[in-house]
Amino acid sequence: MFSTETYKQRRRILKQKVGSGIILFLGNDESGMNYRDNTYPFRQDSTFLYYFGLDTASIHAVIDIDNDQEIMFGDELTIDDIVWTGYQEPLTEKAAKVGANQVNPLSALAGYLRDIQSRKQEVHFLPPYRAEHNLKLQEWLQVSPSEASQRASVKLIKAVVSMRSYKSSEEIAEIEKAVNTSIDMHLDFMRTTRPGMTEKAIAGKLQSIAIGQGGDISYPIILTVNGETLHTHARDYVIKDGQMALCDAGAETAMHYCGDLTRTIPAGKQFSSIQKEMYEIVLNAQVSAIEACKPGVLFRDVHALASTKLLEGLKSVGIIKGDPQEALANDVHTLFFQCGLGHMMGLDVHDMENLGEQYVGYTEDLIKGTTFGWKSLRLGRALEPGFVLTVEPGLYFIQTLIDRWKAENKLSQFIDYGKLEQFRNFTGIRVEDNLVITEDGNRVLGKELVKDVVEIEALRG
Repeated sequence: MFSTETYKQRRRILKQKVGSGIILFLGNDESGMNYRDNTYPFRQDSTFLYYFGLDTASIHAVIDIDNDQEIMFGDELTIDDIVWTGYQEPLTEKAAKVGANQVNPLSALAGYLRDIQSRKQEVHFLPPYRAEHNLKLQEWLQVSPSEASQRASVKLIKAVVSMRSYKSSEEIAEIEKAVNTSIDMHLDFMRTTRPGMTEKAIAGKLQSIAIGQGGDISYPIILTVNGETLHTHARDYVIKDGQMALCDAGAETAMHYCGDLTRTIPAGKQFSSIQKEMYEIVLNAQVSAIEACKPGVLFRDVHALASTKLLEGLKSVGIIKGDPQEALANDVHTLFFQCGLGHMMGLDVHDMENLGEQYVGYTEDLIKGTTFGWKSLRLGRALEPGFVLTVEPGLYFIQTLIDRWKAENKLSQFIDYGKLEQFRNFTGIRVEDNLVITEDGNRVLGKELVKDVVEIEALRG
């Protein structure tokens, strides 16, 4: 938890930005996995954490801008609860630590909101992403689940994005803590992965590192020899010599700030010659993209730069022909690089994703693309100091996609399908780092994590 003043100042700024009405913050509840009392690990809503800081289930909050009131709604533990959980700090004391000195019972919230509506005050809320949020909005504000996202307050969304996008020095320190734990996970992956191990066994060990350092994973670990499938999570698959293993894993601190890194390694001691050549194409694209990240530069243009570098590399091995810039203009890169180059990162690994990518990653003058490949670019706007983001180019040889393009002879003036056929079983490579935009450029977050071929193979020894 940050200082009391941090949370009070955030709420003061938010009230100024929204201007009038009531802001309703929906906290998260516990959620049963297979029956009520066997719950998933609890995770508080990130925007609730940003403004109220309490990682406690079944609490909500309102800010009455018109009457300058801040009220938290939640219940103290009963003796029956304490029997199972042990003594915990009272909610009133927790709330006081974030400057919220008025705490009402949870049962009072429905009546409070009815009174607000009777007075015709506007109620601002964010787009719901959990079923429990939809049900509460339906009960308290008579907003049907099918309309909830459309009824969310655009003014509030824009205000939240305008604040959470710019990370303070204390936030950056917390994110860097998450990144350093993520680096420890990846170093273990690079040092200890061996043929004969299962993907799931490796992933389980990496999660234990995140837990052991006081947090947990920030998203389900992607650990696979099928790197061409963008989000393949660990399976009971036995890794074999000659394959490559891709690990996309990040830790989350106890305060829920995130890291998000990817490394690709040979399953044995060394890359094959073609694996090395393709890996260096991806690494060159990543290094070039990181160097281009600075204030005022459109991240959409950095994505285009990385895509061009990938096409230039594919031309060097004979898969692509013609002018790489012209190929980029015709979206040839999307056969091999179907996702976006990166995304904002903070309290969410895809920061503020539920608030809408057009609001988070774009502006009114810069509209998110809708075509294949470009529609997956979550961040396109001009970079600014304080932004924390990922840079993660990759090459993905997806057999089904290759077969569809080949059957259409699509863009054959740029693609040598005969040569490409030799790579249909190549799988995929991704390299990812996290960085903060500074006043004059950027800084890669965290301690050193090797990514050159020679350095990786040295760890594989």
